[in-house]
Amino acid sequence: MKLRRVVTGHDDQGRARVIIDEQVGNEFSPRPGASYSVIWSTEGFPVNNDGNDDPSARSIGTSIDDGSVFRIVCYNPGVTPRNHRTDSIDYAVVMSGAIDMELDDGETVHLKAGDLLVQRGTIHNWVNNGTEPCIIAFSLIAAKPAMPGGKPLPAHG
Repeated sequence: MKLRRVVTGHDDQGRARVIIDEQVGNEFSPRPGASYSVIWSTEGFPVNNDGNDDPSARSIGTSIDDGSVFRIVCYNPGVTPRNHRTDSIDYAVVMSGAIDMELDDGETVHLKAGDLLVQRGTIHNWVNNGTEPCIIAFSLIAAKPAMPGGKPLPAHG
């Protein structure tokens, strides 16, 4: 993926400035057919906007307890399946290509470039049956587990 990352901050006098303007280089591949880059992450709420430390190179799981993760994921055709649930609310924007989201009840939703998704702690899988990669921007924000029927549904997969 060719991604440009621009991050703002402040100088010592409180004026806005660009602290990072670069080609993203931290690409990881956790399974065949999928790769991702962490653009930014935070810990704690409310978020602390002080400092200029870059958290993007840290080892980060799918989500962060009491934090947030902004990542871009590329799903190639034939990506290896991964049914999973996160401990987060996930806001997603399909940037290019198309993909199917399979839910654990068998429902499949087809998403294409420009579609938006709010993923609220459900088990799901991403399946790319197309001929070109699908790139999705995800913002994952820590959330309490869903409690249908009073039973917590923790992260899975």
